[in-house]
Amino acid sequence: MLGTIIPARRFAIAMVRRMLQADLPAAVRSDEDVEAEVWRNYNWNFSVNVIDGAFFLLAQSLMSATTILPFFVTRLTDNPFYIGLLAVIANGGWFFPQLLSAGPIERTDRKKPWLINLGFFLERMPLVLLTATTLLAVSSPSWALALFLLAFATYNFGAGIIAPAWQDLLAVCFPATRRGRLMGVTMFVGGIAGALGAIGSSRILETLPFPRNFLILFGLATILMFAGWAVLALTREPVRQVPRTAESRLRIWTRLGRILRRDRNFRRFLTARGLLAVGGMGMAFVTAAAISKWDVSGGTVGSYTVALLVGQSASNLLFGLLADRKGHKVALVLGGLAAASGYVIAGLAALPLLYYLVFVLLGVYFSSTFVSGLMIVLEFTGPEQRPTYVGITNSIIGTINVVIPLLGGWLATISYGYLFALSAAAGLLGVLLMAFWVADPRHIAENT
Repeated sequence: MLGTIIPARRFAIAMVRRMLQADLPAAVRSDEDVEAEVWRNYNWNFSVNVIDGAFFLLAQSLMSATTILPFFVTRLTDNPFYIGLLAVIANGGWFFPQLLSAGPIERTDRKKPWLINLGFFLERMPLVLLTATTLLAVSSPSWALALFLLAFATYNFGAGIIAPAWQDLLAVCFPATRRGRLMGVTMFVGGIAGALGAIGSSRILETLPFPRNFLILFGLATILMFAGWAVLALTREPVRQVPRTAESRLRIWTRLGRILRRDRNFRRFLTARGLLAVGGMGMAFVTAAAISKWDVSGGTVGSYTVALLVGQSASNLLFGLLADRKGHKVALVLGGLAAASGYVIAGLAALPLLYYLVFVLLGVYFSSTFVSGLMIVLEFTGPEQRPTYVGITNSIIGTINVVIPLLGGWLATISYGYLFALSAAAGLLGVLLMAFWVADPRHIAENT
């Protein structure tokens, strides 16, 4: 038995290494040579990644993990446990694997094969199975539910494995002073596409019978994800030999401890960023608070969603340009202030009309965490440790995002006022620490 397992394991490792092009040599290149190639391909890579982002966000609007997927699960079972399990898979599946893959990603010279070759099987193919589960929804809902959860977990786990490679690819393809506008434009264009997708998905769900409506939605989302994969494959990566250090071969937990002990500014950043994440606790409960206070209609809730998208889309472009000029820390501080202000208004509002402003401010916060929350991490270290820094940050913030809604749900049963007050206080503390305790990593790099 053992004699069969060992060759099979070696074959699997060899196939993965071949997919990742791990054994292909890479030239030792100067920073000036790489920088020249980056600028030469800047417009091409910018266009390719914006188009990929638009495809991705449009696909996500057709299989939203906060609206459409829970709705599909409710058609398969009336047990609310599976709705909660869906949220745990969505957050934990994407964030937690990043610590495991960060080390191997660091040791490979090419990042694009992680997304294109390995990502095809780990992230894109599971969506085919997810779509196919709709065919069992009527005849065997239990099997459909089991296969759906398996496909959804595989998709999120696969996305989590390759996520550090995606962020590292952006780091090597775009200068630090251009990443903000890349994310801002991507989120702006993708936000418009996502809004149109949300309108279309609502009509499909209303006009077509179950499960054909979900078959069409999931099928379209899968096609869009594969289209984005094909476009992303056109990215021109400036390949160079990554420095191999003794530390890069250490176990991830050993390296994590060393980084947190040595890098005081990064440790401070994680503390402030974690508090900002805790400050996001109230976001999921603002709509419920409005319904509880004034019994607002479904149409009003839909209008609140539009207000959220308006705040998000407008600030995407603003934060992108601001981050490129002043650094991502400024955008995170402004986003945190917007969220805290929104919670104060939500707690004190006497009219449902004021909740439109609340949702605009929360859209501003969401934009800052996506545009700058992801990109600022790339500036804390050089290319030799960048994936590990990404994995540490995303795993810690992901853990908070998984756990903190449970506290929010408990506080909501007592008082929405308490929930919003705690969210605002945590967010403000995070803003103060980010503004006055954390040094902007870009400015540190410029002064050294």
